[in-house]
Amino acid sequence: MKQDGVILIVDDDEDILVAGKLLLKRHFSSVQICNQPENIPRLLSAQKFDAILLDMNFGPGESSGAQGYLWLEKILEIDPQAVVIMITAHGGVDVAVDAMKLGATDFIAKPWQNEKVVATLSSAVQLGRTRTEAKDLRNTNKVLAQISGAKSGQTLLGNSAAMKVVFSLIERTAPTDANVLILGENGTGKELIAREIHAQSLRSNKVFMSIDLGALSETLFESELFGHKKGAFTGAKEDRVGRLQAANGGTLFLDEIGNVPLHLQAKLLTVLEQRMVTPIGANLAVPIDVRVITATNVCKPDLSLETKFRQDLLFRLNTVEIELPPLRNRSQDIAVIASHYINLYARKYDKADKTLAASALSALENYPWPGNVRALRHAIERAIILSQGRQLEVLDFQLDAQPNQAGDIVAPLTAKPANAVIRDISDSDDLNLDRLEKAAIKQALQKHRYNISHAAKDLGLTRATLYRRMEKHGF
Repeated sequence: MKQDGVILIVDDDEDILVAGKLLLKRHFSSVQICNQPENIPRLLSAQKFDAILLDMNFGPGESSGAQGYLWLEKILEIDPQAVVIMITAHGGVDVAVDAMKLGATDFIAKPWQNEKVVATLSSAVQLGRTRTEAKDLRNTNKVLAQISGAKSGQTLLGNSAAMKVVFSLIERTAPTDANVLILGENGTGKELIAREIHAQSLRSNKVFMSIDLGALSETLFESELFGHKKGAFTGAKEDRVGRLQAANGGTLFLDEIGNVPLHLQAKLLTVLEQRMVTPIGANLAVPIDVRVITATNVCKPDLSLETKFRQDLLFRLNTVEIELPPLRNRSQDIAVIASHYINLYARKYDKADKTLAASALSALENYPWPGNVRALRHAIERAIILSQGRQLEVLDFQLDAQPNQAGDIVAPLTAKPANAVIRDISDSDDLNLDRLEKAAIKQALQKHRYNISHAAKDLGLTRATLYRRMEKHGF
């Protein structure tokens, strides 16, 4: 059975070319021959070869291997991933070994043995495929690293003193391989910090892998992190590479590390200490080179309890500790964050440019934001979608009542109570039906937080009728 593989043979001996092609075309999908090395650049520009057989000497009387070195160098200049096997006479083995030091993969001595040639080329084709896949993966990871933040529109923003401390820690920590522990409430941007550390690190062109440990069951923890071999347990139908091994050379971000049970913490600690991972069902450990960044919303005092978290693992993880402040403690950053997301979502939803009313900014800055930046981002996205004017007002954000920092209840900023709505309309001196209808629709929408079904029911209308009247009044 033929193996997929495109082979190029370069030799000035026609007998070698013919014999090589007759032999290899029975084993590989395509074999091309070339008797003039000057044609190599043209051939490489026209097609990708999985392996190249290259003679060391061209022309009668040549035996120094200088021409082989020259063309090997040119091939690798054109394609650094090329797999080149040198062809040499028995007496030229030392020359071929020198060629391998310059980047050749292997050598074949003339006269060759057919079985050895086929075996050598088969291994070379596999090596070529592996090199290509690795290059593609590196390029993909590099591009993804560059666009992931921009594509999601999420970025680290803030000019407050607290965020300047965070930025400084990132800048000083990123170029090292130190493990980092990120502390902070949900929605503060812990994964963004991890990605920024990776982007500024010496591993930035390698893989960044994220895994939410809080979403993993205990039964999946080891398989997901360490991998498993086929047949290791019921349902293990094939080998699986664990995240630690898959992130080799790059950065592994373990989110919600505080949710990992103590007995599994011990297994993770062993792997991090030994820098070796043993897949479930395997006998041999695999070395790993991975930078580990972890994050948790568990507060520092709780992490310091032996009953909740192993202190030796904590010591291993928090070589550097970065604590992200909640949004309510850096309200001065809300203006720049809001401006960023207003522009982002206006472009995303093809809306006209919108500004933020001073009263709306004040409301956002005084709101406690229990969901932090994530909640602010969602509120802005919703406001951009639903707002009708060019300026975003307080009511566009549909903020719920929440306790403020002092524990007092902050009144909802969405709508007036229903009885106040009725009183406003009935007490008005304006009896124009169109304007009264518009006011009633507006108040109903605000009361029900723009839930069309509930607003229509409250107004005694069908959804379709309410939509028509909303369009009529410019909502």
